[in-house]
Amino acid sequence: MIDIKFLRENPDAVKENIKKKFQDSKLGLVDEVIGLDVESRKAKQEADNLRSSRNKISKEIGALMAQGKKEEAEAKKAEVAANAKRLTELEETEKELEEKITKIMMAIPNIIDASVPIGKDDTENVEVKKYGEPVVPDFEVPYHTDIMEKLNGIDLDSARKVAGNGFYYLMGDIARLHSAVIAYARDFMIGRGFTYCVPPFMIRSNVVTGVMSFAEMDAMMYKIEGEDLYLIGTSEHSMIGKFIDTIIPEEELPKTLTSYSPCFRKEKGAHGLEERGVYRIHQFEKQEMIVVCKPEESPVWFEKLWQNTVDLFRSMDIPVRTIECCSGDLADLKVKSYDVEAWSPRQKKYFEVGSCSNLGDAQARRLKIRVNGEKTKYYAHTLNNTVVAPPRMLIAFLENNLQADGSIRIPEVLKPYMGGQKVIK
Repeated sequence: MIDIKFLRENPDAVKENIKKKFQDSKLGLVDEVIGLDVESRKAKQEADNLRSSRNKISKEIGALMAQGKKEEAEAKKAEVAANAKRLTELEETEKELEEKITKIMMAIPNIIDASVPIGKDDTENVEVKKYGEPVVPDFEVPYHTDIMEKLNGIDLDSARKVAGNGFYYLMGDIARLHSAVIAYARDFMIGRGFTYCVPPFMIRSNVVTGVMSFAEMDAMMYKIEGEDLYLIGTSEHSMIGKFIDTIIPEEELPKTLTSYSPCFRKEKGAHGLEERGVYRIHQFEKQEMIVVCKPEESPVWFEKLWQNTVDLFRSMDIPVRTIECCSGDLADLKVKSYDVEAWSPRQKKYFEVGSCSNLGDAQARRLKIRVNGEKTKYYAHTLNNTVVAPPRMLIAFLENNLQADGSIRIPEVLKPYMGGQKVIK
């Protein structure tokens, strides 16, 4: 959510940003919110004048009563009563206008960084850099679930009976590998100075709307019936929510946290849930990283965060590349975003395994996360990035470490987490 003062003073810049995101249907919202803002400030000014008048008249009533001028005092009391009725009306009007303004402001996209490439959708995202040499072996690489099934590592049929499509049972060494990757990612991030955290896996609606747009919420979140609770789609939601309604001393910044959680997603409108795969599923586990920092430091932290993911994958001998999301592919709250994609020897192309985002002060404004600076209070900047999400990461891991005999090589960094095991047969 952008600053209403910025919108008020720079409506053309806000409209131009909307055009860059190819959301022309939202252009009218700018003038609408400006009109409502004028009404709101007018109502607030009248209400403030009435409150000031009430205080002044109250003093006059006291003086008149002391002088025995009861009739004049009663007339003043009647004036106060009339003003009180009008003040109540104005306060209700202010509340209604504020709710309307907030709803519209939450629909207007955040101002994107000047460096973001302009494009309509993910087909116009831009490759930034490749890391590691993509290899296509001289033997056939089977589909990832075929690899897992040959190793007795997955049971999709039973999961389908128990929970439906989009779920799985991981078994044996594949299940152990899944846990090993999560544990390694945790220690990797702790080694980079991040504080480890296990957050709540459910959050209230005010936190949901604080961290994402209404459209994202509808497409992703599972609601708990009869409760003001949602299952998290990523631990970023509850981790940023941790700072809701707080004023952080500036000297405590940056806050750098890495969190583990299961994640639950409806994947509304997603294709391929019926396929025998774990690329797009309803439930998975993930290691995440978030940063809360000073505004001037967020560009530096953005570079550090995506680099962490690249370094993690390269330490497991998986080639990756970074992709910059174009304007039309950015969620409304995001200022700038990179995807990290891993190499698939089977498909002979890269696929997404993580996403790094700088959200500026958008989440901080919604959740009222402020910083107590030396001279004034200001909104913090928030960032998030996927360390690793094993279902997709497992696909990349299995394909890139598959050997000709069907066994899976275990990289050095994972051997301690696999009990010293060198290969999965």
